Amino acid sequence: MSQLPARRRQVPFLVLAPSLVVVVGVLAAFLMAALGTRELGIQSDEAAALRAKLLAVAVAARLRATPEEERAALVEQAARRSGAELLLVQQSGEVIVDGTQGPPAKAHILKLLVDGEGDAVTQLGRSRFFAAPVEASEPLSVLSFVVAPETPFAGGSLVVSVALLATLLVGAAALVALALARDVYSDVTFVERRIEEMAQEGADPAGKPVPVRSVDQVGLLAASFNVLVDRFAAAEEAYRQDLTGAQAYDKERSAFLAALSHELRTPLNAILGFTDVLLAEVDGPLTEDSRENLSVIRSSGEHLRALIDDILDLSALESGELRLSSRPIDVYPIAQEVVREAGLVANAKGLTLELFGKPATAYADPRRVRQIIGNVVNNALKFTSKGSVTVRVEPRDGGVSIAIADTGPGIAPKDHEAIFREFFQTGEARRQRVGTGLGLAISRRLVQMHRGFIDLRSQLGRGSLFTIVLPSQPPPETRTSDPVPPPAKSRPRAEPIS
Repeated sequence: MSQLPARRRQVPFLVLAPSLVVVVGVLAAFLMAALGTRELGIQSDEAAALRAKLLAVAVAARLRATPEEERAALVEQAARRSGAELLLVQQSGEVIVDGTQGPPAKAHILKLLVDGEGDAVTQLGRSRFFAAPVEASEPLSVLSFVVAPETPFAGGSLVVSVALLATLLVGAAALVALALARDVYSDVTFVERRIEEMAQEGADPAGKPVPVRSVDQVGLLAASFNVLVDRFAAAEEAYRQDLTGAQAYDKERSAFLAALSHELRTPLNAILGFTDVLLAEVDGPLTEDSRENLSVIRSSGEHLRALIDDILDLSALESGELRLSSRPIDVYPIAQEVVREAGLVANAKGLTLELFGKPATAYADPRRVRQIIGNVVNNALKFTSKGSVTVRVEPRDGGVSIAIADTGPGIAPKDHEAIFREFFQTGEARRQRVGTGLGLAISRRLVQMHRGFIDLRSQLGRGSLFTIVLPSQPPPETRTSDPVPPPAKSRPRAEPIS
């Protein structure tokens, strides 16, 4: 499962929470002020319309009881006292008495008379008007205009009041949010600090539970973390028990293998020793059948001893008990010894075993280098039925190359890595029932202990090429300022063994 990248908040939580409260509070106050101002505007319009109606109806009623020659004075006086604008007009739009800052046009007056009431624009601004007839018998009407201000008179007071109230409420909410944010931040920081303490080197891997200091989401986080700590502690305890059991098993296995080695080697050495005595004809000459039987006994004993050595070496490698005694050595003479000893097997199978190369210095354990080369050469001879096996030793940059080539059946590509595993055998080996599958596994581990590597190239039906590379210099931590004398060099040559 792929891990998603962590998203980090750009603004700290301690600042973010109060800031959000302030922003939300300011927006709420602005909305309240806007709605209040709008409602005041509606009420102001309604009040202006009602005042215009009452004024027009009252003036019309007064005009009905007033002589015609006094009507002009009455209209002008009513306009001055009310602060509104009044017109006494005929139904034709003719102005009889003008109590305004400037009367509308005749066509406009006719429209106002038809509408009866509504909005109009005068010299004083937007106004509410109302048309009231004086009496049914007279074609006269009173038009009253009452100013409806764009901004209500109480709008400023409302804005100030809302702003003051919003400031108090937002301030209180911000303080509460700040206190909550500090509390949450403190709890989260506390949990984070405990986790960092657990991650420090030398701390208890299982960690300690985190005290749950609250019952909110942070408390749930701490409780969940404690559950995780408990499960981790249980897993660590199980791991420690398994590790203790495995270590005890390794000790018992090592002791068993050591005892088994002693118990097997003692009678085996006796068998091999008496076999050598009999083959030396100390007690008299041997028949051909007896000599052949004794040779089989010795060969089987040597095979059994090699098997015991492989098992013990593998056990030592797995337990880490095997130690190298490395020093500068010439690999070529070691390869000569291996080829000379393996020559008997090659002759018996009708194979050609040859050594090529020249002296090459490696920083290695000579006993283990001999074991590495011997395992690979014996493995090549074991599975090569005809043709040859060649060994080539050459120096290379920073090390030594040992190449062992054979003309055997080859190894399938899918088995190139598997053959270096313990007890693995290819199909050919399983059919022939030869070997234990430990030689190459031990060889690769020994090569890796020397800081080298082993490479395989093979084709089915054409043979295999194993290349072993060992370093020529010690690891940096073991080098000294004094030069190490090089080993004695051998004369380069090729050794065919037929």
